[in-house]
Amino acid sequence: MNANAKTPRTATVQRTTKETRIALSLSLDGAGTSSLDTGIGFLDHMLTTLAKHARFDLELSCRGDLEVDDHHTSEDCALALGQALDQALGDRRGIVRFGHAYAPLDEALARAVVDLSGRPWPEVELGLRREKLGALSCECVAHVFQSLAMASRAAIHVDVLKGDNDHHRAEAAFKALALALRHAVSIEGGDVPSTKGVL
Repeated sequence: MNANAKTPRTATVQRTTKETRIALSLSLDGAGTSSLDTGIGFLDHMLTTLAKHARFDLELSCRGDLEVDDHHTSEDCALALGQALDQALGDRRGIVRFGHAYAPLDEALARAVVDLSGRPWPEVELGLRREKLGALSCECVAHVFQSLAMASRAAIHVDVLKGDNDHHRAEAAFKALALALRHAVSIEGGDVPSTKGVL
């Protein structure tokens, strides 16, 4: 738990549909430990990276209809994570709220800017060229960011500025988002960080 936080900022989410069955637990004030089993190796890799660099403790298990394709699993995992993030933030009192970061991975460079405003808005430009990364469709990589933004009620802007290798481009994007979230969720004290008085 963050030493400045009065109560643990944690959440658990159970999401069951005809397409997926998800169990997730999240702690915002963790050490970056994770246990991921989505059934999609590259998605596990990206969410492990997100947890590590955001210093979130994350456990996520998903049984999805991968016999159909990867869409429902990747989307629902992102929705569950966003829901957990929203729950763990509570009324968002005392948080920094805004975060931005650049992250390189070899030749790739990504930028992420977040506002935990309570108003969801995704802007994602990854420029991926391959059809798939492992078993994850490249179109689903962007959709993970979009779904996370909507469910967490956050404005999330992620842009890959350069890079030749799509694996590097995607991973740099997740690392940049992790670093931006790590700052945005941190506690600086005080009231709700908005002139409206609520987020």
